[in-house]
Amino acid sequence: MSSAIKHVKDMTEGSLWNKILGFAFPLAFTGILQQLFNAADIAVVGNYTGDLGKAAMAAVGANTPIISLIVNSFLGISLGTNVVIANAIGRKDDETVKKALHTSMIVAVIGGILVALIGELFAEPILRSQNIDEEAVGMAILYFRIYVSGLPVILLYNFEAAVFRGIGNTRTPLIALIISGLVNVGLNLFFVVYLHRTVDGVATATVISNMISCLILLICLAKTKSVARFSFRNLKVDWRILWKILKIGLPASAQACVFSSANIIIQAAINSLGTTVAAASSAAFNIEIFSYYVLNSFGQACTTITGQNFGAKKIDRCKKTLKLCMMEGIVIEGIMVFTLIVAGKSLLAIFNPDPLLVEIGYVRVVLITTAHLFSLFYDVMSGYMRGYGISLSPAIVTTVCICGIRLVWIYTVFEHFRTFQSIMTVYPISLGTTAVAMLILLLIKRPSKRYK
Repeated sequence: MSSAIKHVKDMTEGSLWNKILGFAFPLAFTGILQQLFNAADIAVVGNYTGDLGKAAMAAVGANTPIISLIVNSFLGISLGTNVVIANAIGRKDDETVKKALHTSMIVAVIGGILVALIGELFAEPILRSQNIDEEAVGMAILYFRIYVSGLPVILLYNFEAAVFRGIGNTRTPLIALIISGLVNVGLNLFFVVYLHRTVDGVATATVISNMISCLILLICLAKTKSVARFSFRNLKVDWRILWKILKIGLPASAQACVFSSANIIIQAAINSLGTTVAAASSAAFNIEIFSYYVLNSFGQACTTITGQNFGAKKIDRCKKTLKLCMMEGIVIEGIMVFTLIVAGKSLLAIFNPDPLLVEIGYVRVVLITTAHLFSLFYDVMSGYMRGYGISLSPAIVTTVCICGIRLVWIYTVFEHFRTFQSIMTVYPISLGTTAVAMLILLLIKRPSKRYK
């Protein structure tokens, strides 16, 4: 054990409300900026590829749920890294922090290489199973193949960011993302406008920018004076720490996989309604996701701050963290939802000014952003339980309620009412049900009483 953990944000002392905001705001801005830069891919191909604009937008959008399936499965595992490091910080256990850091780096790189190889092999059958219009399917396959080639650095960046979150630092990943994101936008315009490329141009720009953000965080970890310092000499897998990470991360990873698989089925249903609907949905997703990143930042804050205080055996501060994350999250998320609903049509027109596309996309923006208020409740509650190391039961509740309802809906209701609004209606229903179920689970588990 060591009490000399320096340059780490200690969440176990002092006022909590400002620590929550100081953690959540940079994390939310990181997600929003990341999505803005991702949205630049769609905006550039939608406006600068001529008659191929809608098809290119649909091609990039068709990749979203599949790429989310891959990336989110590893993000779930990185959540285990976050919790293990946060608990160790609370205990002043710098040896565990060091081992968790280097073990996670190896998992990210090896996992990225393996998944990239699998993705390259199965790109065409995966994309062709999505009911993509023939005009867009070739571009969708091309985008996917280029994107997955960059998975090793993409996943490494996410694990590096999880390490920073574990020590309470969400600003450094934000700075890295700003730099790489600006590069991404510049390269998008260079490849598409100057070199006259289509989806291959924006995919290449995305891979290069992710490589830059990954290298920035790696350099910061190598030079940091905190306990979370990276060194090639310490690169080895600690199997005991890996088990701790996987015990928390695998349930979250499985949840993400099932969740994304359900979204792939939903995306296939959307694609079956035609290129215009697919393009509109793709544009709307890049707007509604802003509100998701806000609510998710409070869930992540609840996980990390609860994790540190649980490690320090300060259970009362864990309970207070839950309440404050919920209260502050409601206010900030409410403002975000209101803003997106008011500005929704104007934002959609940036991607493509077609009035029909804007009207269709606005249906998704309204229904899903308002439903994100339900997401806030279950995300914060599940984050609170994960801070204690309780990961499996929140994952089961989320999987059953969200994925189960959505799959049943697509194969029953949508079969009789084949409209875009019919598909979108399942989101508030599934998210509201999950919020209620997560509250019931929290009342059953009562981790504050269990561990006190």
